[in-house]
Amino acid sequence: MNIVAVLIPMALLLGLLGLGAFFWASSSGQFEDLDGAALRILIEDEPESKP
Repeated sequence: MNIVAVLIPMALLLGLLGLGAFFWASSSGQFEDLDGAALRILIEDEPESKP
């Protein structure tokens, strides 16, 4: 029963840490361009010219 006294605060702390990380990432613009990276692979590079 003593382990529950350790696990519950640890779970709450990890949950709050994850929530804080999500809000930090959201406010710093990490989720602004969701389609850019997925579509960037479809853009063809220009062929290299040989000198």
